[in-house]
Amino acid sequence: MAMLTGSAVLNTMRRHHLFNGLAETALQNLAAHTTVKRLPAGCTLFHQGDAAEHFHVLINGQVKLHRVTCDGQEKVIEVVRPGEAFAEALLFNKQPEHPLSATTLKESLVLNVQNAHYLRLLETQPQLCMQLLSSLSDRLNQRLHQIDSLTSSNVCQRVVRYLFQELQAARSGVIDLDLPKRLIASQLGIQPETLSRILHRLTDAGLIAVQRRRIEILDQRSLSAYLEAAA
Repeated sequence: MAMLTGSAVLNTMRRHHLFNGLAETALQNLAAHTTVKRLPAGCTLFHQGDAAEHFHVLINGQVKLHRVTCDGQEKVIEVVRPGEAFAEALLFNKQPEHPLSATTLKESLVLNVQNAHYLRLLETQPQLCMQLLSSLSDRLNQRLHQIDSLTSSNVCQRVVRYLFQELQAARSGVIDLDLPKRLIASQLGIQPETLSRILHRLTDAGLIAVQRRRIEILDQRSLSAYLEAAA
């Protein structure tokens, strides 16, 4: 994975919703306060409790946001994919500390934007404020849906809902999981063994076919009955 040049950083920032619309001089000034990191798989960008001086945009790769619970268990909160920003919600904390850790799942290329400089831009660029508010609103809605799913459905319904979300993104009847099943299980608040057991049950019922990380939906109507039951 090649490192971005200065011009490539500018082009990347121009296309991102948190920066587009900026005047060229302001964008170049912000880029001057932005660094690029290439991280191997398994590298931690920041730890839970670290001071938050930057927010980040993932250019390539995959990053998991996770935290350790009071009983020592790792909980995966989100998996960041290319084009997505993370840690931007901490911009407005007076003494921000990361509530999560960020660790690469694949070799990744990350933009690190200095919080202090971006905040100064917000004071003079109202369109940036609206774009940031939109981003934070989307993130809040995602968290509310996640909480709702974890508290109002049984484990089988959580797995089925996840399959439908991935199916919608795939736009076909076949899902190619880009995460290890243990991480999917953590996101769903279940044990990996429970996820495997549910997938086996759905396979035995003739609803899906599983081959490693490839899942084919064989009977979408019957599978959706699990979610209708939850409603």
